[in-house]
Amino acid sequence: MLRTTRGIGALALAGIAALALSACQQGSASGGSTSEDGVVTLQFQSLSDQPATQAAIADIVDTWNGENPDIQVQIVQAGWDGTYDKLITQFTGGTAPDIIHYEASSITSFALDGYLADLTDLIDPELRDDISEGIWDSVTVDDQIIAYPSTLQSYMVFANTALLEQAGVEIPTGDSMTWEQLQEIARATTTDGQFGLGWGLASPTATMMSLSLGFDGGYFDGQGADASIDVGADELAVPERIHEMAYDDRSLDPTSLTQSGSEVLASFYGGKVALTVQGSFQATNIASDAPEGFEWTVLPPLEGSAGALQAANPQTYSVNVDSEHVEESAQFLNFFMGADNLAEIAYADALIPSSQGARDRVAALAGDAVGWEQILASGDGLVGPPFLKVDGYTEWKDTIATPAFQQYLADQISSDQLGTQLSEGWSEIRG
Repeated sequence: MLRTTRGIGALALAGIAALALSACQQGSASGGSTSEDGVVTLQFQSLSDQPATQAAIADIVDTWNGENPDIQVQIVQAGWDGTYDKLITQFTGGTAPDIIHYEASSITSFALDGYLADLTDLIDPELRDDISEGIWDSVTVDDQIIAYPSTLQSYMVFANTALLEQAGVEIPTGDSMTWEQLQEIARATTTDGQFGLGWGLASPTATMMSLSLGFDGGYFDGQGADASIDVGADELAVPERIHEMAYDDRSLDPTSLTQSGSEVLASFYGGKVALTVQGSFQATNIASDAPEGFEWTVLPPLEGSAGALQAANPQTYSVNVDSEHVEESAQFLNFFMGADNLAEIAYADALIPSSQGARDRVAALAGDAVGWEQILASGDGLVGPPFLKVDGYTEWKDTIATPAFQQYLADQISSDQLGTQLSEGWSEIRG
């Protein structure tokens, strides 16, 4: 059972009162209403910040409103920055909207504190069957589905095909690519003045946690406040391979490890690196921003000893448990998550839709566009990671894991020291 205490519990953060003013400005909401003639108005707080995505969502809402005169949806446009703190203010102040857009890794604590409705029995059965259990698991807390999972990203290897051909490298095909293949290609394309691989890991934790699942590296056992950490060979497999490429093979540009993914793209466009690992959404940016004549492709998903697995951390749509219109909100979300609608949103955002029906439609929308076949294929390996169910994960990630990974990638500590910092840091946080 979810906790039903309605204090801020796991949500406790300093400075909540100071957030009240900002919550009453952009993106503020106070829940839906019912007019005298029985028309229900639902407030839908959307975080989508890309113009094409906002337009797609507006079209979906307009269609719903036209077909459902008794249940009207009002978009409350907000932004991703500061959302966690804003939601704390909204929930504790009773001003949260009916429908809440967020992401799986950040919404769990609100569910644990009893602020989100149980949607298990309200989800359209056909939609339920069209989304894998691994993705549903990412939005399930104490056996209750607390959100609709919508779009996801994976980490993909982007390649400068001209440089691979110059090095005599055959471009991998198939359902997946091993890490050994990645290392071989990186070594083969490393020359004087050019590295095989550039990897922006200034904020490395999400990448490490996700790709480690390919080696069965889950980091955490158990759920909630009872979770324990286990950092062994499987958990260290990904950081050790990245470190090896940077400092032993010298096929990975160590400077790139201090940069963001977007910053590394400049080196990729300029031919300074032949490969780069990026979030799958960068396919659209590369297609629009790369220099004219730039030849590129996306390689198959990376496969570790446990398979081509990555963390499913979808964007989510939840319903405020205190909404007077939980069922009506779910009705709208069942429509919103329809294959055609979800495909339009995913394609506009260059993300992977959660349902197979929507993926099929995105494939049709994308046609022969570079990379989409491999990106959509990576969706088959997205599974709910253990860290989504762990109390205190965000604090551990920000204060322990990120600086520890950064030190290791800077060659300042050993892998044993990395494991010790990750484990002992968790113990300190848990008290």
